[in-house]
Amino acid sequence: MQIVQSRRFSINGRARMMLVSLPNRPLPAPTDPLSETLHLLRMTGTLYCAAELTAPWGIDIPALEGSMTFQIVTSGSCWLEFEGAEPRLLRQGSLTLIPHGTPHRFRSDPDAIAEPLFDIPVEQVSDRYEIMRYGGGGEVTHATHGVVRFDHVAAHRLIAMLPQVLQVDTWDDDDSIWMQSTLQFISREARAVRPGGETVITRLADILVIQAIRSWLASAPEAHQGWLAALRDEQIGGALAAIHRSPERNWSVATLATEVGMSRSAFSARFTEQVGESAMSYLTDWRMQLARTHLQDTSEPLSLVAGRFGYQSEAAFCRAFKRQFGAPPGSLRHSDRLNRLNAGGPLPDLAPSR
Repeated sequence: MQIVQSRRFSINGRARMMLVSLPNRPLPAPTDPLSETLHLLRMTGTLYCAAELTAPWGIDIPALEGSMTFQIVTSGSCWLEFEGAEPRLLRQGSLTLIPHGTPHRFRSDPDAIAEPLFDIPVEQVSDRYEIMRYGGGGEVTHATHGVVRFDHVAAHRLIAMLPQVLQVDTWDDDDSIWMQSTLQFISREARAVRPGGETVITRLADILVIQAIRSWLASAPEAHQGWLAALRDEQIGGALAAIHRSPERNWSVATLATEVGMSRSAFSARFTEQVGESAMSYLTDWRMQLARTHLQDTSEPLSLVAGRFGYQSEAAFCRAFKRQFGAPPGSLRHSDRLNRLNAGGPLPDLAPSR
């Protein structure tokens, strides 16, 4: 990418602008494996609903498999309920993530009747944005709801470690300002049909969700266990980062150990202890998950896909792929694409007709 820098200078007392073209320079990589993993989190689908809710009201959210939902209460308050858990009071400014698409319920108070989500009428502003006005006419709560998907294998591993619900109630003043500004920007982009609008919305949602995940990573004890702890480890994290950066390389336990300055036996034992599986098993799973996403998104021949993910032959790649997923790559590529087509785009199973 070419960077253009603006410089101001004065000639005969008049200010002028000069554009100076700087040489191409690669952007610096993240400085640690955990930061690299967060850098890989990219949404592949988003759906937003701006809700104006007047008490009494209640909304039943069904299971949304493979999706993460979030809600930000921008004014008022409401209750969040899960089966078998105590209700949570969500106040103005709270950001709540439901990482695993678990069924849940929002209500103005614990006794309010909840209607199924898809039975409540909405105003469809665009494919990505809708407005809901619902309730009995009493006290008003405003909230922004979102449904998002992450396809990258790094996202799947990280999200699998998140709790059933992740709630951020305490933002410092700076966080509150940028969060409200971000929500306003999302709303403006969603209402206006402009080139690149969906991309802008998706990237802003990235920021909101990742900020909540960062808050959890900084404070939750379970964020310092297993794979996440391994990413923080100087040597095992270095090996994980090497796999993530270059899955196509001819890695072995010996080469990974050398990469991080450990003996083969010590590295193998420590990797398995911290990550929960052997280095070669992790490498294969990482490659296969990346390969499956690549097959869904491209028509590249299998021979090229095999080389891209570290296999010397198409036959070896196909055998590994079938062991991982129970079906050959060509068959699964067709099946996955058909599922996407039948679902109508990047958000399958999210929004049955209202």
